[in-house]
Amino acid sequence: MVGTGWRAELYWRVARALPRHFSLCAVTTRRPERATEVAHEWGVRAYPDLDSMLESARLDFVVVSVPWRATLALLHECARHRVAALCETPPAPDVDGLDAACALARDGARIEVAEQYPFQPLHAARLALQRSGAIGAPSSAYLSVAHGYHAIGLLRRHLDVPCVQPVVHAVRHEGAIAPRADLRAGERGGGADVEVRTSALFDFHGRTGIYDFADVQYFSDIRAPHVVVRGSAGEIADDELRSATRSGEPTTVRLVREEGGADGRLEGHYLRGISAGDRWPYRNPFPGARLYDDEIAVATCMELMGRRAGGASSFYSVAQGAQDHYLYLALQEAADTGEAVRCTPQSWAGDLEGDDPSAVCVP
Repeated sequence: MVGTGWRAELYWRVARALPRHFSLCAVTTRRPERATEVAHEWGVRAYPDLDSMLESARLDFVVVSVPWRATLALLHECARHRVAALCETPPAPDVDGLDAACALARDGARIEVAEQYPFQPLHAARLALQRSGAIGAPSSAYLSVAHGYHAIGLLRRHLDVPCVQPVVHAVRHEGAIAPRADLRAGERGGGADVEVRTSALFDFHGRTGIYDFADVQYFSDIRAPHVVVRGSAGEIADDELRSATRSGEPTTVRLVREEGGADGRLEGHYLRGISAGDRWPYRNPFPGARLYDDEIAVATCMELMGRRAGGASSFYSVAQGAQDHYLYLALQEAADTGEAVRCTPQSWAGDLEGDDPSAVCVP
C-alpha cells in the first residue's frame, strides 16, 4: 500500500476482513511519524519510500492511494520494478497527465484503476440484467448516485458506448436544503444550508446520458440515489425491472437484497446477493464477510487486480479511467461556460477499441 489516508485505510479493513483472500504485507508513507503509527496499527512493515519497499518486499501488486500530484511518478516507479499497480483514482487531473499514464500502460506497465462503482452490488445487478437482454437495447440512462468519473463510468457502461465521443451540455444550480443530522451527537441542525447541484446531458449520438448530482448527496439523509435505464424492451428504475412477457403482458420485478443472519438464522449478518424474481443477477463473491457495499466493491477490485497481476485481462484500464475523467472535465467546462462542449478522440482512443465498458466481471 502506497499512502495511509482514509481511502487507504479502507483497503486495510478489507484485507483484515478477508484474510483468506488478501494479505497486506507492506506500506509506505512520506511522513516517518505516520509510518510508525501505521506499522503498529496495521501490523505490517512500513518503508520510508516506494523504491525500498519494492526492493525488499515480495508483492503481487501495489495499491497507489495518494494525491494526484504524486501518482504518476509512483506508477513509473512500479513499472520500473515490473510490479502491477492498482491506482485508486484515474492517475492525473488533466489530459496531459492522462496521456502520460496511458503511454506508460501502452509500454507494458500493468496498471488498473480501482473504479469500484460497477462492482457495488446493486449497480452490478442492474448491469447484469442489462447484459442478459432484460430491457433490450439501451437508449437512455439517468444517474444520480455518484460524482465525477464514477458516474460517467456507470453511464458509459449502461449505454454501451465504449468509443463514442459525446456532446455535453451542463448547468450548476443552488438550492436550500436542511442540514444533515449529526448522528454522533444525536441531534439535527437548525436553519437551512445550500446544495450545489450539477446537471448534465451527454448526447452520445443516438443514446442519451443524464448526470445529476449534488455536493451534499453522499451524506444527506433526504437526498436518495436514483438510477433509471431505459431500453427497447423495458426499463430498470432504482430497484425495479419493468418489461413485458412474450404475450405482451407488462411485468414488474423488484431487485431484492438477500441477506444472511435475519429471522434468527445464525450464519452471521452479510449480503448473500441481489435477486430479481427467480433470477439472481448478483451474488456476493465474499459471502460471510461483514462488509458494506463499497467494501465489497473494493474487495472485488482487489481480487480482479490479483488476477490481472497474474496475467488475466484488464477489468478497468487506464484508458477507461482516462476517458471517464476526460468526459467529466468536459462536463465541468460546459457548466463553467454555459456552452455545449463537443468531445474529441484523445490519445487513448485506440486503447478503448478492445474494451467493453458494459461488461462487469465479478469473481
